[in-house]
Amino acid sequence: MKVIMIMFDSLNRRMLPNFGCEEIHAPNFQRLGERTVTFDNSYIGSMPCMPARRELHTGRVNFLHRTWGPLEPYDDSMPEILKQNGIYTHLVSDHHHYWEDGGANFHPRYNTFEFIRGQEGDHWKGELREPGMPETVELPSNMGGRKIGEYVRQDWINRSYITCENDFPMVQTFERGMEFIQTNLKEDNWFLQIETFDPHEPFNTPQKYKDLYPHDYKGKHFDWPPYAPVTQTPEEVEHARCEYKALLTMCDEYLGRVLDLMDEKDMWKDTLLIVNTDHGFLLGEHDWWAKCKAPFYNEVAHTPLFIWDPRVRIRNERRKSLVQTMDLAPTILRFFGLTPTEDMEGRDLADTIASDKPVHDAIIYGIHGGHVNCTDGRYTYMRGWGETNEPVNNYTLMPSHVRRMFSPEELKGAQFGRTFRFTKGVKLLQIPGTGVQSQPEDGSTFLFDLQNDPGQLYPIQDAETEEYMLTQMIRLMEENDTPPEQFERLKITR
Repeated sequence: MKVIMIMFDSLNRRMLPNFGCEEIHAPNFQRLGERTVTFDNSYIGSMPCMPARRELHTGRVNFLHRTWGPLEPYDDSMPEILKQNGIYTHLVSDHHHYWEDGGANFHPRYNTFEFIRGQEGDHWKGELREPGMPETVELPSNMGGRKIGEYVRQDWINRSYITCENDFPMVQTFERGMEFIQTNLKEDNWFLQIETFDPHEPFNTPQKYKDLYPHDYKGKHFDWPPYAPVTQTPEEVEHARCEYKALLTMCDEYLGRVLDLMDEKDMWKDTLLIVNTDHGFLLGEHDWWAKCKAPFYNEVAHTPLFIWDPRVRIRNERRKSLVQTMDLAPTILRFFGLTPTEDMEGRDLADTIASDKPVHDAIIYGIHGGHVNCTDGRYTYMRGWGETNEPVNNYTLMPSHVRRMFSPEELKGAQFGRTFRFTKGVKLLQIPGTGVQSQPEDGSTFLFDLQNDPGQLYPIQDAETEEYMLTQMIRLMEENDTPPEQFERLKITR
């Protein structure tokens, strides 16, 4: 038995034809839906990139205890469990955060791994002279305006080495993934993770993909939206959306090449296929860009998920059951006949794939120090903190941010000695503060009726429903062994 997981970053559910979008050119996603089970109620867990990948490994949400960072010494890693049980695991990715302080120990959990360089501000090519940036370019202001400087500067250096389609990191990622498939086609018991950073910003593509979305635009270069409210003109917003669409279509092209290979080699008979993402992306909806500051509306939280299971061979069907990122680890382990660890909160989706059997009454999701969100599929409850967003602590033995270690100033207030049910008796550092650089700005509490307001435009006031959703949230937080100060921060009385 074999597993192929194709993971995109920032793949928007609402931009796919599988979920009703008619303005996107994505025939291979349409084809994917015809070959798999499509999940209509798939949600994020821990945000953003590396917290989501920690969840993929450990099968449990982690945003209530810690911000972005590496795997912890006590974490159960799904790929490593496979490796320890004779299942060969291989990761091929251009997701450069694996190379940084905050993600540096994920890839050694696999038997082998390949990394393709050059995405975003990946510290790849070294040039001291200034890169050839356009004279007018919209800079992502969330990163400090022109001082982002170093990050945007590096991105433009990287772009100068990408001169044709075959140079693009995503293209090379898929090519290397298909090379692994071809090399190991006659072997059994392997797990392949093809993970591309696209369609994450910046939305850089060859011109042929841009040409599919013609629009009249003569403004500044703008393919890298900020993590901030929308201040751009309607023309600039539309341009950025078209740039995203072009990149999504490029993703579709290379997804199709894997599907072609599976067809050619008759792999559907014994290969589990998962196509997923870590989260979505705001493209001007709710007057916001990106994913980490505004509350996690469904444009970010409600994700696409497609699974083909060769054991039941069900295709071109949809599932309504509520599922979450943390369910993928136990699903993959069970597929290979292995038992998920007792610390995994996720559920095996085999019966959900087969017959839409529910596995969750409700789920929680969020970012460390932000709203704690709960949905049951009908309602979404976003619990805020009011005016004072404290107390909140990081619990970790790996004090790293995205691109740097915790500073001595942050660590001066640390205490040592707290354990949780999932730390296997290991005592952790308790470090005051969130460490989140892009926190939500509005600490209000919101309740939305998704059935009557799928766009989450009109918060409702319904005391009975709020009490019900709060009860579900408290239950799930307690099952996660949430630190008591999180309840205090959110003004929750148990």
